[in-house]
Amino acid sequence: AILSYGFWINPNLTQITAGVAIFLFGMLSLEEGFKAFTGGVLDKVLKTATNGIWKSMSFGVVTTTLMQSSSLVSVITISFLSAGLITLVSGIGIIFGANLGTTTGAWLVAGLGLKVNISAYAMPLLVFGVILVLQNSKELKGIGYILAGLGFLFLGIHYMKEGFESFREHIDLTSFALSGLKGLLIYTLIGVAATVIMQSSHATLVLIITALASQQITYENALALAIGSNVGTTVTAIIGSISANINGKRLAIAHLVFNVVTGLVAISLIAQLVLAVDWLSIKLGIANDNYTLKLAVFHTLFNLLGIALMLPFINKLGTLITKILPEKEHEI
Repeated sequence: AILSYGFWINPNLTQITAGVAIFLFGMLSLEEGFKAFTGGVLDKVLKTATNGIWKSMSFGVVTTTLMQSSSLVSVITISFLSAGLITLVSGIGIIFGANLGTTTGAWLVAGLGLKVNISAYAMPLLVFGVILVLQNSKELKGIGYILAGLGFLFLGIHYMKEGFESFREHIDLTSFALSGLKGLLIYTLIGVAATVIMQSSHATLVLIITALASQQITYENALALAIGSNVGTTVTAIIGSISANINGKRLAIAHLVFNVVTGLVAISLIAQLVLAVDWLSIKLGIANDNYTLKLAVFHTLFNLLGIALMLPFINKLGTLITKILPEKEHEI
């Protein structure tokens, strides 16, 4: 009802929300495509790719970069753990890596998505994707869904960007900007809420970057939204663990602990992180007013900080969660 009223009073909102819808549909298509390649081979790859902390973290980074969804990777990891394919510590390692992997999306959108007309690439991807989806082969269908998914992702980003550009002419969202600790906490909560609604921190980040690029939100509020999106993504894992066994539930709790701790650290050290982002931006040759790339630097930096803080305690975290959620003993 709220959306319908929004569409009625402002047609530009229709374009932005349609962009989000197309983006999320693209993610669903990607998920469908990757499902086609699950099976025996995947099980063998999993066992060799996750038999160490660094290996499992690398696996999380690579898979999230490919699938462009940390939520999807965390839900799949819960199902792997429930099936006994990986250990709890390996699962936590994948979650750590997935959090870092999700930052690649911010870099791609901020670095290329807003400068290149990616909607031009979306059309051929959609055409070839649909042709392959109509084939009988399971593998070809899978490739088709992946191509179509990428096409929808690109198209979604394009519509979000166009919508915010049009929005600027009629409504100035920066007039609602809040500064200081109050603004930081309120916009962090908005970031959490947006990610819970869309079930994707990646979609929230793309929305934040496109809004920031068209100067619809301030840089400081965008940073708070990015922190909130990181915390909000844990809700998908918690929902995914409802049908999982005790190990799946343990991993969802570990994910929540890691993301909440990372978020709290980012909020408490926001001033220091902003200074670090400015320093790194100079070293990387990023312009002082290129806030979209600076947001990508910030997102990567606070996730790295979270991993650096939590990594030494990964085994202790696994042990503690196992004690909190013990295996139920069945009387025979």
